[in-house]
Amino acid sequence: MKKIVSLMVTALLAVQCLMAQVSEGIRHLDYEKYKSARTSLKAAYDANPKDPQVVYWYGQSLIVSEVGETPKPEDVNSAKAVYQKGIQDIPNDPLIIVGLAHIELLQGGDINSIKQKFEQAITTATDNTRKFKGRVNGAVLNAIGRANASVGADQGDHVYAIEKLKLAAEQELAPADIFVNMGINHLRMGGENGGEAVKAFSEAASRDTKNARALYRIGKIYQSQNNKELFEEFFNKAIAADPNFPPVYYALYRYYADKDVNKAKDYLDKFVSTADKDPRNEILFADYLFRAGKYAESLAKLKELEAGLGMSQVPRIAVVYAYNYDRLGDSVQAKTYIQGFLDKAAAIDIQPADYELGVKVLTKFPGSEVQASAYIDKAISLDTVKQNKMAYMNTAAEIFGRAKVYSEQLKWMKRQLEMKGSLTEADHYKLSNTAFSAGAFVETLEYARAYMAAFPDKPQPYGFFKRAAMKSTTDTAQIVTLLDELDAVYTKIGVDKYKKEIFVNAYFKLVYYVGAFNNLKKNPDFKVKSDGTRTAVVDQFLSICQKALNITNQMITLYPDAADENNKFASEQRVAIQKNIDYYAKPQGKPAAAPAKKG
Repeated sequence: MKKIVSLMVTALLAVQCLMAQVSEGIRHLDYEKYKSARTSLKAAYDANPKDPQVVYWYGQSLIVSEVGETPKPEDVNSAKAVYQKGIQDIPNDPLIIVGLAHIELLQGGDINSIKQKFEQAITTATDNTRKFKGRVNGAVLNAIGRANASVGADQGDHVYAIEKLKLAAEQELAPADIFVNMGINHLRMGGENGGEAVKAFSEAASRDTKNARALYRIGKIYQSQNNKELFEEFFNKAIAADPNFPPVYYALYRYYADKDVNKAKDYLDKFVSTADKDPRNEILFADYLFRAGKYAESLAKLKELEAGLGMSQVPRIAVVYAYNYDRLGDSVQAKTYIQGFLDKAAAIDIQPADYELGVKVLTKFPGSEVQASAYIDKAISLDTVKQNKMAYMNTAAEIFGRAKVYSEQLKWMKRQLEMKGSLTEADHYKLSNTAFSAGAFVETLEYARAYMAAFPDKPQPYGFFKRAAMKSTTDTAQIVTLLDELDAVYTKIGVDKYKKEIFVNAYFKLVYYVGAFNNLKKNPDFKVKSDGTRTAVVDQFLSICQKALNITNQMITLYPDAADENNKFASEQRVAIQKNIDYYAKPQGKPAAAPAKKG
């Protein structure tokens, strides 16, 4: 009997030890300590490879990355092998079915087929006992939410995932992790869902006051909105909840790296002390030395890392080399390192800011604009937050502007403002000014029209329109048409306000018309017979004379005072033009001599 009891106690202790290893592994995953997570969960898996919970979480530990959320293909395949073996050992287990569907999701499978597998798991996990009839296992619903949270909107169905997570949240004692996954799914649908995400993360924090991950996630949302007061508040709350939560220290290090190197160093030290022990973290010290302006020390540290670990093991050594050489003014070396890194490194090893550096460096070399733009496109594709995408577009526009590559500056500015939607007065100005600088005069006219419509009381859009009109074509007739369009806007807003501008435009049009009708006189078909009949060229001449006459009338209306110099000029021109009209419209006998040309 004692032997049986002893065996039972031993078995119970083994189960408790196993569950402790699983719990520890899950905690490491939440804390982004992926090496530790794999170690704990691999030990649990080796001890009991037929426990579905162990199988599921060991597979999850394989599909996370040490440098981001996107797993490496080989790790996804390793997890797939674990789940395939698991489903053979434990047929129809719902948690493992979700694990396999998760793999399919990561590999870009058909979402409808994947959701069928999720529904299969839900059916299998539905309780049919009298007490809990119809209730689905909350862990399975949470796993579905976790799977969708791991991919972007182009792969997962986040509305579906949130629906399942809400079902799990209704159950008694629903864990905080359900609400964390719910918040991540909201964010996956776009930054405009940040409010719903904050609600979900806040609920997680209220259910587990020590949940540093939920508080950190709220902080990240406010950081994406550049709300320093709130993101620091929630980052500090995360630290208070658990001082051993590494991601918050890394986020603060990155934030202060180029703002306050002393603060940055403090957060870096705390990150390294709480994160997984990894010699590759030494690259962060090289990065810190660069931020601190200690370029020689940073380069020495990089050479030490390159000699000890190798560039292939720590590819980001090249990135920090590039930062140093760019700052030291060695653009050739900077280009060699950053371009080599971006062209050869696996996508998983590249951060959006690396592409930004690539653009900055490449724009120093004429002819590299296409490659530089491609880098920004890649940076944008890596980021799921709308505000961040817009920030990269704005950065590209600024970099190309400094490099005086105005066509590329305009392209990125347009993309940014299209994503932004509603434009401010400053946005209209920048867009019109950049288009003009780029020599895109036809586009400048379009932007100036929108600018005039949105801010009619501002003088700048009219200036852009006028300058673009004068440069948009060599056909003076087209310029006159554009000036007519501009004058129509001036007149609508207020003739008195824009009297000078209308007069200047009228002068341009008058010169054009006078030149046009004088040129017609030189045409061989410019003939008027003694009987008063005239050729079509003469009719055209008279028509243009009338237009010129109308212009002088407009000029006199603008400046009615006969003593005004503008009035005198217009009146003199009017008399000369009227003589032309009178003479050629109703000739009396054979013309003796044409009136003198004026204007």
